[in-house]
Amino acid sequence: KSSIRSVVSHKIVSHITHRELNELYYDGEKNSGKLQSITSVPFYVEPRNIVSNDPQERISAEAAILNSRVHYYSRLTGSSDTMLSPPNHVIPTPEEMYVYSPLGMAFKVPDSEQAAKNPSIVTIFAIWNTMMGTSILSIPWGIKQAGFTLGIIILIFTGLLMLYCCYIVIKSPKAIRGVDTSSWEFPDVCRFYFGKLGQWSSLVFSMVSLVGAMVVYWVLMSNFLYNTGQFIYSNVIVFNYVCGDVLLMCLPVICPYPKTHPGRNDSMTSLCGSSSGNDSSGSSFDHYWSKTGTIPLYLIVLLLPLLCFRSASFFARFTFFGTISVIYLIVLVTIKASRLGFHLEFHWFDPSKFYVPEFRLFFPQLTGVLTLAFFIHNCIITLMKSNKNQENNVRDLSLAYLLVGGTYMYVGVLIFAAFPSPPLSKDCIEPNFLDNFPSSDVMVFVARVCLLFQMITVYPLLGYLVRVQIMGQLFGNHYPGFIHILVLNILIVGAGVLMAMFYPNIGSIIRFSGAICGLALVFLLPTLVHMFSLREQGRLTWQSVLFHSFLIVLGVANLMAQFFM
Repeated sequence: KSSIRSVVSHKIVSHITHRELNELYYDGEKNSGKLQSITSVPFYVEPRNIVSNDPQERISAEAAILNSRVHYYSRLTGSSDTMLSPPNHVIPTPEEMYVYSPLGMAFKVPDSEQAAKNPSIVTIFAIWNTMMGTSILSIPWGIKQAGFTLGIIILIFTGLLMLYCCYIVIKSPKAIRGVDTSSWEFPDVCRFYFGKLGQWSSLVFSMVSLVGAMVVYWVLMSNFLYNTGQFIYSNVIVFNYVCGDVLLMCLPVICPYPKTHPGRNDSMTSLCGSSSGNDSSGSSFDHYWSKTGTIPLYLIVLLLPLLCFRSASFFARFTFFGTISVIYLIVLVTIKASRLGFHLEFHWFDPSKFYVPEFRLFFPQLTGVLTLAFFIHNCIITLMKSNKNQENNVRDLSLAYLLVGGTYMYVGVLIFAAFPSPPLSKDCIEPNFLDNFPSSDVMVFVARVCLLFQMITVYPLLGYLVRVQIMGQLFGNHYPGFIHILVLNILIVGAGVLMAMFYPNIGSIIRFSGAICGLALVFLLPTLVHMFSLREQGRLTWQSVLFHSFLIVLGVANLMAQFFM
């Protein structure tokens, strides 16, 4: 009460008379039961006593007396003394608060939820910003794995499927009748239909997506930190690093791992030698600055303490760097493509020396990546609650998916089409397309620094979300103790370090985590919830059962195919 005492003095309350208030407040134990029953009943002041839009109208004498009464309570109460603090029924509910001005007028306080509502354009870009993550770096690689033509078809088809399943998630709470679902999230809907099993299933697979994202972040942060150090070492310490006398012969795009595909023509890569930016000079610098040896361990010193912060509100202030990084990536891709030009040849089923077929059997790798790239289903209800015009939710969601799909299409198609073939094969495109640029490239260096800083600030936020959901379910407290949090964070960090050291392939990590969480939270649980809802309404048809069962089969097939690629 001390925290709201200064505010209470400017509020007015009560459906009861002054005499009833005195009797209830001073009779003590005799009326304690009755007092508790009305603690949430506010004073009522007739509308004529409240200023609405007319600044000339004054409050009535009755309202002024009630205001003085609350002032009286606050004067009697010290900062630590609660004996004479205003009784509970004097404190109004949020929707019935009024603020007094020094002129003696009262203005109704707007509802905080209503004040926080966003217009459609803000909601659309909030969804776009939330969905734009590390997956954008793997889209060109995914298109290469599926083939250029098939990759574009799969990107459009997967986006439409993910949009439909997201639409089901948004509609699921409103389809439940007779229950107030205004504060429900999708796990609550799953609990309603499937009990604890549904709630825990949605929680576990949501954790898979979050932990998978944190592992990918650790791999990428190791990559970006390594290349940032390479740039500084090469251009500040070793001045003649970049290709020496054959600088003009070096390509602006590289094939960093030519030996993994012995059939490719990588002569230009070997010509520049260390121009790939992935080796320095064979000095002791390599020993202490190794992408898979030492860098993942260095990050522990920085990030493990940040994960143990009780609150992640400080890091939430830097989320705008995500938008800046994505915009910069789009600009970078545009400039690089304009300089490199387009290099396309259409070989529909057979590969050539420099080009992959238009249709490849590795297409499930792209579907796995896209499942995570379009994944927002576990938080879409929360995002849509802040939309000012709820009747436009479906339209705004569709526009947001169109914007996201267009961004993925733009980056993926331009990088694939502009990759210089010849002299390099399209098969050189890496799961992180920034690896196809040398460490000495200034524009790419800036992109890596921006992404590194963004991920350092976002990583604790992801850890906070994992902590809140796991600890809240296990202990009923988001911060049960430092030891509990430390153990959880060590497990999460350990997973990231091991993957960065022994399997730093973000394409595979993204496609597996996307296929796993997509099966549960995109294809299985939303479609089952939708069919149960239709059955309760008597609208379930065999066509609907067939279509939604087909979606579940697609989710299962998407996951199973990842193990054979």
